[in-house]
Amino acid sequence: MAVGSGLRLVVVGEIDVDQEELDSLTAQLRRRLLEIDVDDVRTVPSGDALPDGAKAGELIAVGALAVSLAPAVLRPALRLVETWMKNRPVKSVKLEMDGRVIELGHVSAEQQQQLIEAFLAPGPVPDSATDGTGQSAGAQE
Repeated sequence: MAVGSGLRLVVVGEIDVDQEELDSLTAQLRRRLLEIDVDDVRTVPSGDALPDGAKAGELIAVGALAVSLAPAVLRPALRLVETWMKNRPVKSVKLEMDGRVIELGHVSAEQQQQLIEAFLAPGPVPDSATDGTGQSAGAQE
């Protein structure tokens, strides 16, 4: 992972969250990320961030951020996202970096830890890693 790597975050709201509320939640996450030692956090137009598998006409509130950070800040950034999700109307946060993908959801702390460790580990992540909803959430290369 090179210095100044890019991390893309896609925040997916719960079913009752509208786009305005999700924009506010995404802005909160952006501010929190800027409090740690990331280089930059920019919003990405939500039309560019529809999650894979979204059906045409399906109402999904999505917010996206592009984060520039040094490798040493990746683990704290992931922990921040994990903590930030608690008690917020967010279904999941999909993270992409260097061709690797993970989707954090509301699962047990142990499952979340396993997903994060698998994402941070070098090499491919087993396909059996899930986000607790039965959907594959393992990192991919």
